[in-house]
Amino acid sequence: MRPFRIVLLWQVFATAVLTLVAAIAWGKDGAVSAALGGSINVAAGGVYGWIVSRRKARSAGEALRTMLRAEAVKVLVIVALLWLAMTHYRGIVHAAFLGSFVITVALFAAAITVRDTDQDKRSAASGPQ
Repeated sequence: MRPFRIVLLWQVFATAVLTLVAAIAWGKDGAVSAALGGSINVAAGGVYGWIVSRRKARSAGEALRTMLRAEAVKVLVIVALLWLAMTHYRGIVHAAFLGSFVITVALFAAAITVRDTDQDKRSAASGPQ
């Protein structure tokens, strides 16, 4: 779970920074748009992490099924929230909204680079394989 928590923190931080930048560039509507764009991926990433962390996989196939199920739910959450934001917020600034959305998507993809130190400790404790 550690990599997901770290990446979600990166996404929250990036969303906050982009919200401030958009507020300076476009005012209140820009700030709200950037906050919405980033928040969509924070919510979807949280759902993904929650689904993946709920069960321990007993096989590689089971782990893959869980990850694919989590990815499908993440995509559905993203589509639903994009639709809600774009249809219900009339003052949306598309550049701020989509820019924040794209940057937070890229940050979620960076989760693969975050090491799970708990896993490293367990491997070291079990000895060489």
